[in-house]
Amino acid sequence: MSEVRRDHKGRKLLNGESQRKDGKYEYKYQDARGRRKTVYSWKLTPADRVPAGKRDDISLREKIKQIQKELNSNITPDGGDFTVLELVEKYISQKTGVRHNTRSNYNFVVNVIKKEAFGQKRIDKIKVSDAKEWLIKMQQVDGRGYSSIHTIRGVVRPAFQMAVDDDLLVKNPFEFQLNTVVVNDSVTREAITRQQERDFLKFVKNDKHFCKYYDGIYILFKTGLRISEFVGLTKKNLDFENNRIVVDHQLQRTRDMKYVIEDTKTESGERMVPMTPEVKEAFQRILANRKNPKVEPMVDGYSGFLFLDKNGRPMVALHWEKYFQHIREKYNKIYKVQMPKVTPHVCRHTFCSNMAKSGMNPKTLQYIMGHSEIGVTLNTYTHLGYEDAEEEMQKIVDVASKKSTTHRKKCVCKSFEFTTEFTTNDGKNKLK
Repeated sequence: MSEVRRDHKGRKLLNGESQRKDGKYEYKYQDARGRRKTVYSWKLTPADRVPAGKRDDISLREKIKQIQKELNSNITPDGGDFTVLELVEKYISQKTGVRHNTRSNYNFVVNVIKKEAFGQKRIDKIKVSDAKEWLIKMQQVDGRGYSSIHTIRGVVRPAFQMAVDDDLLVKNPFEFQLNTVVVNDSVTREAITRQQERDFLKFVKNDKHFCKYYDGIYILFKTGLRISEFVGLTKKNLDFENNRIVVDHQLQRTRDMKYVIEDTKTESGERMVPMTPEVKEAFQRILANRKNPKVEPMVDGYSGFLFLDKNGRPMVALHWEKYFQHIREKYNKIYKVQMPKVTPHVCRHTFCSNMAKSGMNPKTLQYIMGHSEIGVTLNTYTHLGYEDAEEEMQKIVDVASKKSTTHRKKCVCKSFEFTTEFTTNDGKNKLK
């Protein structure tokens, strides 16, 4: 019969438990993969006191209880020894066939995590408070904006969820609302007013240098096209006979300056946008003024792009964003009343807001904008302000007043009785 092992206090030690000469307890076991593991604590039970000068921790018996729970629930102890960086890299490796913009975001996140001490931590050691502290640190210490942090967390959270699904973790430490932890300091790209739109377009049209961009900018304001859809337009996408723009792809340029054609942002993005007579004329002027290059550029089988740069290559979003920036800067140098930030996306948002203000059916507007969810379209209506509310109320009052006036006229007409006299066959007079 084997001798019962006891600690320095004479307490019986269980299988796997032992106490070192310095008083520290340890527990040896095998994880789900059959690997030998050891955990330590200065306390055998929760009631024990930690020796002076030693770091407090949960007791050995508590740690054993957690280990057994994980083993019984098929949770791999120690999170499979994955670090945060290794977990994120594994998650990304399984994301095949993504758009190049998405791939760029993945690379950005990995590069950030590589530089962070947080990235080297074992995933099973990450608590909710640790996750929150990391995000706060990136904003308050590193100076990263809300948008960047949102992108980082948008990759890390599903990576940790993968670990939960794979039984490496019990809980995802990133399951919390981001705006409750870091301040949303991102600038919302609001629509500009109708007057501001008119002033901006007038300035572009009359400027000797920027007037060459007028038709393109006008189209962006009056169609609501995404800039990637706009620069991707070819001659074949313009159906002048039926007065419509066929949107079925977008043009992108990668960081290594490679041009690529991608599907529309969403399935709903593939659509036909009606052309107003003014938009049609703008497109026709663009085609008439387009210089035919010696070699027509081709990207993934597409050619005949409407806008080419000085090198004869298709213009991309960055070109137009710079044009808008320079136009606004020049405008604000001339006029005291400053023009707010105007970008291709602001044009899109302005178009959507104008259509909403005009009373366009939300589902119709959703189709024109290429929104996959009606909620995205309806959010446009939430951007309407007091002036819009006042205008709508006045319309209702005017309609009600008009109906009331019409009703009164009908009532007056009915109140009149016309009396006529006629003679019947019997010679007697009758009143009608």
